[in-house]
This record gives sequence, structure tokens and C-alpha cells, in this order.
Amino acid sequence: MKVVMQGEREQIQIPSGHSFRVLRWSRSLREVECVLGPDEAERVTGEGTHWHFHLEMELTLFTSGEGTRFVGDHIGSFAPGDLVLLGERLPHYWHTRHGSSGISVQWYFPLGHAFWSFPETASMTELFRCAGHGLHLRGKTAVEVSDWLQEMTQVEGLDQLALLLRILSRIQQATAAEHRALSGRSFALAAESHYQQAIAKAVRHLVAHFREEVRLEEVLKLTHLSRPTFARQFKKHSGRTLSEFLNHLRLQAACRELLESDRSVLEIALRCGFTQVSFFNRLFRRVMKVSPTAYRKSRKG
Repeated sequence: MKVVMQGEREQIQIPSGHSFRVLRWSRSLREVECVLGPDEAERVTGEGTHWHFHLEMELTLFTSGEGTRFVGDHIGSFAPGDLVLLGERLPHYWHTRHGSSGISVQWYFPLGHAFWSFPETASMTELFRCAGHGLHLRGKTAVEVSDWLQEMTQVEGLDQLALLLRILSRIQQATAAEHRALSGRSFALAAESHYQQAIAKAVRHLVAHFREEVRLEEVLKLTHLSRPTFARQFKKHSGRTLSEFLNHLRLQAACRELLESDRSVLEIALRCGFTQVSFFNRLFRRVMKVSPTAYRKSRKG
């Protein structure tokens, strides 16, 4: 395989002679290759290890790995087979617990792009709009699309393009049971946001320290933003306030521990950063629609 080293790039670069790019990784989201053909790939800088957004739409499949998925204002767990369609400028981030592998396809087809010159693509506008919330795919659609994504790494040229069109058509035809929106709201962030790096630092800090007491003063010092600017930009980029974001991080961790350990609800709540078990129970019921004990019992069978 031919591998060409690339320098660090913040913006996505579509390879010359291509209208989209196919990425794959086998160990870590930091070690990503852009697949140009069956025996040719370029090494590119992986951006999936931090909170970010870009103009391009993206379809991402995890073939291995697990952790926490952040899409817009959504925070949830993911496992092997996770398949998500992301719209333009939708903030996202996958925090993997260990290593991972997978495939992504990224494209940018704004109005005026040659893609829309074919009458048959007009029906795709609704799918692209819905992708602005992030679409989690499952069922038969996810199985078929996952197979075609893996096939895309073994072909080139028109064969790759044909597979992309087949994938988009299949997602468009998915039944209501085979997809769900992840983010409660869509995002229209500026193409170039100089706050993006600051918010990424804040999110990284929260993910690393959510089990501890997180002080706003520490986050402000880290991001070099004033209190009102940080509050405004964090809500704009994540769809949540700092406390809401932190509580949902802790809640997802608690869900994992309820299933993976035999610790008491009280111990799990404290381990995940909640200082009052009564607040934890109320939040859990509000978000998960059941009590922590009932959640554990139903998921463990």
C-alpha cells in the first residue's frame, strides 16, 4: 500500500480527482487514512478525537470500539456497528474508551453543486435537512449500508461513486424504525468559528474530569473566555449549558456502570460526580423514564 504523509489540516481536503473522500482507521481516530483506491491511501490527521464541526456531511461507521457519542446536543453511548449520518456544520465527537476502527465518508454538496443537476437527486434535500440533527441508523438499513461502506475501501472511481449514491438512496428509503434523530436541534455555526478551539478544550476538560468537582473558573481559565462569552458560545456550540452538559456526561457514565458493575446506586452516583443521590434519581427518571434500579433490571434481563 502506498502511504503519503500529510501535514496537519483543520479543514477537510477532498483529494484531487474525487468529489468526496473515504476514510478508515484500524486502531485509533488519531491514525486515519484517506482511501484513494484498493492499494493506495494517504495518511491524514484524525479530527474525531475532539469536539469539532465542518462544512462537509459525514457518514461514520464504527466496526469496533465503544464509548460516548456527542452529536449536537446529544450525548449517548456507542458500540461496534454504530452508524451515524451527520449534516453540515453539526458539532460531533466520539470519545472512545479504548481503541477503535471504522470507516467514514465525507462530502460537501451545497446548492449549485453538480450533484443537484440530476433530477433524481432532488428528493435528497429532505434527507440532507434531517441529517442536520444527526441520524442514527439501525436495522436492515444499517446492515446493508455498513457492508457497502466497507466495500468502498476496496474500489475506486465510478465504483466508489456508485456505492455512495446507493448508500444515500438506501438511507432515504429507511423505515421510521430504522433511524432516529440524535440532536434535539440543528446547528448553523459559522464556517470559520474562532471559538471552536476554546469549546473543544472545554469539552475535553469536562470529559476528563466529570467525576470530580468541575469549577467554572477552571474552565474559563482554560478557554481564555469571559463568563458571559463562554456561556453564550458553549450553548451555541453544544446546545446545552455547562451544567446540563456535565450532568448528561455523568448520567451516561452512570448508565454504563449500572450495567457493567454490581455497585449500589448510591455508590455509582457518587463515583460519577453526583453529590446528591436524590438529584441523581430525579435526573435519571426524567431523562431515562425509569429509575436506576429498574433500568439495571430491564437491561440485564
